Amino acid sequence: MTIAGSDPSGGAGIQADLKVFSYLGLNGLSVLTAITAQNTKGVQATYAVPRQQVRVQLESLADDSRPVCSKTGMLPSVDIIEEVADTGRSGWPGLIVIDPVLNSTGGSYSADKTCVASLIELLVPECCLITPNLPEAVALTGRDIISAEDAKDAARFLVDAGAGAACITGGHWPGAPNDYLFDGEKMYTLAGTRYNETEHLHGTGCHFSAAIVGYIALGEKLPAAVEKAKRLVEKAIRAASSPGTGMKVLSLSQTI
Repeated sequence: MTIAGSDPSGGAGIQADLKVFSYLGLNGLSVLTAITAQNTKGVQATYAVPRQQVRVQLESLADDSRPVCSKTGMLPSVDIIEEVADTGRSGWPGLIVIDPVLNSTGGSYSADKTCVASLIELLVPECCLITPNLPEAVALTGRDIISAEDAKDAARFLVDAGAGAACITGGHWPGAPNDYLFDGEKMYTLAGTRYNETEHLHGTGCHFSAAIVGYIALGEKLPAAVEKAKRLVEKAIRAASSPGTGMKVLSLSQTI
């Protein structure tokens, strides 16, 4: 299940998450938290869904379905973060992977400090994994992250804050986009390869976190799920296309 905002251009958000689930042969459930006006050129507007409507969506699915694992994307208000955290504490919907969408790529959305604090306090302790990119990790930890050791320390910080595991993704690093995964006991370095024009891609974090959820649902343990998700995203980056006049969108159609 994905608990996230909508991207009408299909490159990110619940649309991207559901495409990943479908590609992996899974039936995806979705709970909408925000409506956006966006295209490949950027995000023009964001409208948060009222908390009550998020609750009704969650209650409706809980009455009928039992997803193995769920992910969050854009959670645009403290009310929505509280609602999802309350759901997590109830034992449903199972394991939670947080993709902390704190800023939109070239768009109008930026989470305020209250949302960041609420995410750390309320939702991080309910998650099995959090997958921030470099700017998100800086915002969540309040620390400068310049080196690989800084990234590893940030992963440890997030686990100390209650996350089951933390993966600091490397797409914003200069050079090789290595990821650093800490599961509370072991630190893993997932080596990456930089492909041309990755700075102009849209939805990599959504695809990555959704793929992790999908692989967990298929029975993979966390480190293997993260590794497989990273390789799937790399293939999707290589197959990226330009459906509009702005950023490229990852493609799963040629990754088999």
